[in-house]
Amino acid sequence: MKILVVGNGAREHAIVHSLAAEPAVDTANELHAAPGNPGIGGHATLHPVDATDGAAVAALATSLGVDLVVVGPEAPLVAGVADAVRDAGVPVFGPSAEAARLEGSKAFAKEVMATANVPTAMAHVCTTLDEVTAALDAFGPPFVVKDDGLAAGKGVVVTDDRDAAVEHARASLAAHGDAGTVVIEEYLDGPEVSLFCVCDGATVVPMVPAQDFKRVGDDDAGPNTGGMGAYTPLDWAPSGLVGEVVDRIAQPTVDEMARRGTPFTGVLYVGLALTSRGTRVVEFNVRFGDPEIQAVLARLRTPLSGVLLAAAQGRLSEIEPLSWTDDAVVNVVVASQGYPESPRKGDPISGIDAAAALDGVHVLHAGTAVSDGALVSAGGRVLSVVGRGDDLAAARAASYAGVARVDLPGSHHRTDIALTAERGEVEVP
Repeated sequence: MKILVVGNGAREHAIVHSLAAEPAVDTANELHAAPGNPGIGGHATLHPVDATDGAAVAALATSLGVDLVVVGPEAPLVAGVADAVRDAGVPVFGPSAEAARLEGSKAFAKEVMATANVPTAMAHVCTTLDEVTAALDAFGPPFVVKDDGLAAGKGVVVTDDRDAAVEHARASLAAHGDAGTVVIEEYLDGPEVSLFCVCDGATVVPMVPAQDFKRVGDDDAGPNTGGMGAYTPLDWAPSGLVGEVVDRIAQPTVDEMARRGTPFTGVLYVGLALTSRGTRVVEFNVRFGDPEIQAVLARLRTPLSGVLLAAAQGRLSEIEPLSWTDDAVVNVVVASQGYPESPRKGDPISGIDAAAALDGVHVLHAGTAVSDGALVSAGGRVLSVVGRGDDLAAARAASYAGVARVDLPGSHHRTDIALTAERGEVEVP
């Protein structure tokens, strides 16, 4: 199977890494990426095509004669890249622009959830600052303020500081002019869980749950980021959680999207809070989440290519249940100096080969580039160091041993990814 993966981050590297490990895949001839990154280039042929240019991606897919296009990031999906590829007659894994509104507009997602009777946080959709302040006062602290549109995982503020909440809302509204919209939500207590559901417009196939860490610092200190690490499995999660999410959340949402004439094909990321009042949806995304997917795919036994193609062709009901290893996996993100506020770029990176030589460790590129023949940082989140072990303690040890071998001047990372779960201290309300 010849496959084109669209995107240039650690998520896309994780996808390519999994595809390259399949015995039937000839990486020299069958894996392509647009535009990719230096790490992805170790497995796939790179093509300097703008990931958000649907016509260019469709033309590349056609010229290569690929059997499947996998669109990784949210921005190309919201921009309609999957539509352009489908119109060119090439199977594509990823929702249409209309269906991608589940992530592209939090207000739209709330509307769909309400219609489908999906449990989620109460919310007010606001277009003026007066509406914002009234909503904040109605819910009280902690305040949850979300930019309605895409914000690369950093459009949410959760704070006890009302002034900070108002200021985030003000900035979000101003950034979009007359079309500015923010969503003010009630705060959901309890631990959060990420579950990816592969969908073909009718059938929903769940993956295994994971948990990510959004705050930049240990003990959940500092601002939100795109994610500083993740782990799986979640031994503390309720045994029936996956079935509950499929039955009460993912399947009703997919059914509602089909009823609207905009069937959802691709990944429905369900961000959950296990609250004292039951399971609630925090947010939907329409693609694999980074950094969770780096950990999840490391446990997948079923060939990924067959699952993605079946979804693209509407054949998910025909495949066998997904098979998973019993391993634990921990992904630790190495971020550049200044991330998330003002990440520094251009710093030299070394030690990746030494990290990857460790047992149970592989390293995925996120924000990297080649400059004058040397590997350098090119973004905020630079690398994902993925460790696997028989349990969380072993997986954490492997991942952090890999992190210790990476040299990136000024870089930082969290030291407590999966630490609480390793200690068995996580409690579910």
